[in-house]
Amino acid sequence: MTGTTVDSATGGSASGTTLAELEARAASRRDRPAYGHDALISCDRLVRVFTTDGVEVQALQGLDLLVQEGELMALVGASGSGKSTLMNILAGLDEPTAGAAKVAGCDLLTMGSKERLHYRRSIVGFVWQQTARNLLPYLTAAQNVALPMQLKGRGHKGERTERVDTLLSMMEVAECRDRRPHQMSGGQQQRVAIAVALANQPSVLLADEPTGELDSTTAGQIFDAFRRANDELGTSIVIVTHDQQVASEVRRTVAIRDGRTSSEVLRRTEVDAATGEESVVAREYAMLDRAGRLQLPADYTEALEMKQRVMLELEQDHIGVWPDDQQR
Repeated sequence: MTGTTVDSATGGSASGTTLAELEARAASRRDRPAYGHDALISCDRLVRVFTTDGVEVQALQGLDLLVQEGELMALVGASGSGKSTLMNILAGLDEPTAGAAKVAGCDLLTMGSKERLHYRRSIVGFVWQQTARNLLPYLTAAQNVALPMQLKGRGHKGERTERVDTLLSMMEVAECRDRRPHQMSGGQQQRVAIAVALANQPSVLLADEPTGELDSTTAGQIFDAFRRANDELGTSIVIVTHDQQVASEVRRTVAIRDGRTSSEVLRRTEVDAATGEESVVAREYAMLDRAGRLQLPADYTEALEMKQRVMLELEQDHIGVWPDDQQR
């Protein structure tokens, strides 16, 4: 969904406002908690610029995003929207150009090479779309899951073996313990890959199109595996996906467009008072970023022939938005 970006007006000082009142207002703003202070993942006006053949491309253009501990959420967006760039930054595989990004207290802009290595081994787990990228072909499933723990120097052999068995059972691939990747189906490989990503008990599990190469039935099994990890281990999970089946299964779906978060769908379960039946209710919201910008849906702006500028009017409980009649 493409759209038009609108900057909301910031209130200037009204006529008659005293210097003392302005100072008090500024002081109250300083005393507010920092943006994202209680979030597990906090992206504040995040920018990533790539330069190719002397041409600058802004993959992220001041993106804001908060993810709370324990969430299972999805990021969606068209190709080139910036979602994969965001995932690479959160995974510690790429560095932001400007802005702020923190994950579990780790500042992604200031980390050195040793801190970044520790971050990738301990704080985040990552699952790629391509099953071949997730597992070493010459190791068995058990050996693949044990490897991150060995690299970190975690526990003795008995403890590692116990955790390997626990994770493979949780992912329902215990029968693949002694199989190498070529002896497993694509779905089994991805579930083993999730076990690998969970080996060192990361705070966040990131997955980039984890069902992109799988049929719908197998994709459902993969999502069930993510849900078990979220429910049983409390791991926060962020999934980049084009799969609407996956996106519709999570409580929160954030859409990224033109390098910014544009809209968000929140789902909740409601119980009918008369019948007792449960149903999932979804509601879509436009995202208001830290600079006061929101992206209006293209369907809305096209229907009202909104171009370049719009008129705003502050009402008691809402803001009215109208097309500029002079442009018609």
